[in-house]
Amino acid sequence: MFRSQPVKLHDCQMHGSGSGAELFVVEGDSASLSVARARDASFQAVLPMQGKPLNTIKASKRSMLGNEWFAAFIDSLGSEFGEYFHLESVRYDRIVLLFDPDADGIHCGALMMMFLYRWMRPLLDSGRVGVVRAPMFEITAKRYTDSILAYSEEHYRKLREELDRQSIEGVKANRFRGLASLNEETLVKTCIDPNTRAFTAIDSSDAETAIRIFSGNAS
Repeated sequence: MFRSQPVKLHDCQMHGSGSGAELFVVEGDSASLSVARARDASFQAVLPMQGKPLNTIKASKRSMLGNEWFAAFIDSLGSEFGEYFHLESVRYDRIVLLFDPDADGIHCGALMMMFLYRWMRPLLDSGRVGVVRAPMFEITAKRYTDSILAYSEEHYRKLREELDRQSIEGVKANRFRGLASLNEETLVKTCIDPNTRAFTAIDSSDAETAIRIFSGNAS
């Protein structure tokens, strides 16, 4: 149950263990509105992250609770945290981290993992938290009916090199400027629909890697 419902939470109808309910965590209002319009509101909720949250690895409980983002996240889950956290109290079966495929998105994802590692580690290690990667580029060519999606700069370069090698004509590329720039069909197929998206579960080992990179230690 809510202690208080976050103002910007687009909640779903179903909740609780076994319900299949999902909470998408996204960057900002534009992404939140795009995902909220395209989701299945019966079991998919959306919560926007307002700016970059606090690095909570060494933060005090008071500082963590004083951060509006983490307070909203805790309230959305309907759970406690730290030694009082109980997995069965979480209102969603799955937490989906869906950030823009850029440096800011990577940083936001790392900070979320650090928070879960410090304050809700049983949830992080339950297999119920994961990352969905949004595409960065869309490539079209006269020869192909469907567009080709690239998920990183390196992936894009390799695809272009292969198309050049095959002497494919009429190649055009569009770089997406965040989730809000994806058309709804692409957003649903690559990020929202559980049957077509690629959901990669994360755990403590992923958080420890993020801690080493961004904080310099892990314990």
